[in-house]
Amino acid sequence: MTPLGIHHVNVTVGDLAEAKAFYVDTLGMGIRGDRPDFGFDGFWLDIGAQQVHLVVGQPPAETNDHFAVRVADLKGTITELRSRGARVSDAIGVGTGHQAFLRDPWGNLIELHQPGASGAAHT
Repeated sequence: MTPLGIHHVNVTVGDLAEAKAFYVDTLGMGIRGDRPDFGFDGFWLDIGAQQVHLVVGQPPAETNDHFAVRVADLKGTITELRSRGARVSDAIGVGTGHQAFLRDPWGNLIELHQPGASGAAHT
């Protein structure tokens, strides 16, 4: 096997309208129009060249399992998301980059990651 990259991650959410408000309106992901009818509610989102697939169901208990979203300006992203009402952690250094975390309305953990950032920690 030769993995080529991540195509998508699947996230279970409790409500499609609330999921759209968070993932599209707050985080800026774009809704795809090519999701087949699987017989259960959900939608597919574009995030760069990858996708996030949302399905309605019983979200799992809160854990540290997460997916990471690469951003170019972590400090600006934190400020923007906080202005939209999202609860985002302060940034911390990890290796040569920085990361911050937030949870969607169902407790799914999302990392915001700026690789290769230099200088003081972004807050």
